[in-house]
Amino acid sequence: MGRTLIEKILLSHTEKKRLENFVYAKVDFCFGNDITAPLAVKIFKEAKFNSVFNPKKIAFVCDHFLPAKDIKSASNARMLKEFAKRFKVNFYDINKGGIEHVFLVEQGFIKPGNLIIGADSHTCTLGALGCAAFGVGSTDLAACMYEGRIWLKVPGTIKFIYKGKRNRWVKAKDLVLYTIGKIGVDGALYKVMEFHDKMVNKLSVEERFTICNMAVEAGAKTGIFEPDKKTLKYLEKFKKIKVNIEKLKSEKNAQYKDIVEIDVSKLTPQVALPFSPGNVKPVESLRNIKVNQVFIGSCTNGRLSDLREAAYILKGKRIKKGIRAILIPATPLVYREALERGIIKIFLDAGFVICPPNCGPCLGGHFGVLDKDEVALATTNRNFIGRMGHPESKVYLSSPLVAAASAIKGRIAHPREVL
Repeated sequence: MGRTLIEKILLSHTEKKRLENFVYAKVDFCFGNDITAPLAVKIFKEAKFNSVFNPKKIAFVCDHFLPAKDIKSASNARMLKEFAKRFKVNFYDINKGGIEHVFLVEQGFIKPGNLIIGADSHTCTLGALGCAAFGVGSTDLAACMYEGRIWLKVPGTIKFIYKGKRNRWVKAKDLVLYTIGKIGVDGALYKVMEFHDKMVNKLSVEERFTICNMAVEAGAKTGIFEPDKKTLKYLEKFKKIKVNIEKLKSEKNAQYKDIVEIDVSKLTPQVALPFSPGNVKPVESLRNIKVNQVFIGSCTNGRLSDLREAAYILKGKRIKKGIRAILIPATPLVYREALERGIIKIFLDAGFVICPPNCGPCLGGHFGVLDKDEVALATTNRNFIGRMGHPESKVYLSSPLVAAASAIKGRIAHPREVL
């Protein structure tokens, strides 16, 4: 019986010759943020650990509530900074940071074939590079910082194949929203979603990030793409790496729990309605939904390509009067490149406010929290009750193209309506 890619990676991180139901695997890199890492530090101290397995392979990224929104946020950041100084762990805040799942790739910490542990559910984003990337709790992070290992139940794999030719308005966000709508929010429960791109107009690496990012919204343990030359070329922008990608493929006789084929040729832009990423409908059916706020950013859609696509829609136009429109580039590097290319100016001229790189309102943090009865359209990954603020507010999820068009119209709109 052949092995899936995730099984090959996990086995390579043990001393075993064959894979068992549970593995105690060596970790290549682990990280936490300003919400999850403080608890990990507390547990680390309570366990009386006095060393870390490798300070170069650990990072704290303050991205949820930075710049500090209150005293507690400031205290958490300070706690992490002091711990990092003591153990020489990588520490990043507003001086050099951004959203962890984007920033850590830019810093060259992640490469194909790695086993990555992050105390954040969207760690699965990094599977786009062909690594095994798992979100864990703060207790697991604390133990991993000390031992450099983690216990994992080996997950089964569901194979997803996208085929056909996308129309010009359909992006990665639409593909993953449609997929979650098709299988449900528990359709891949504790499984790996292994994605295969057989489309005519293939996905970019940044689009793969978007798809893997939302694997957890289908209940998956992680998402993954087989790395290719496009993956290596993308990573070379940040750091030269050596890795044999030919070995990082599922074997032909690998055993899958299921195989799901999706023909994208007739797909149109998708929107997730409250209060579930699986409550998905085509954008054309939602033209009567008015919005108070549009947010473009997050670990799902805050990369340069996302900003560039939205700017294409916004150029020479203004947002609807009375609409709050927020842009948050994922990292300082994304911000700088968008600035140099004139993308930031397009957003400013359109009426958007630009916030510093962080998670912002995605989790109801700051820079755009919603009040009672307010409606937001966001390029984020979750729209649960109270996710972005008041429990009686509503959040719809879309691609940057749909978000930009909706900001102009003041209601959920198809991009072609404004061009």
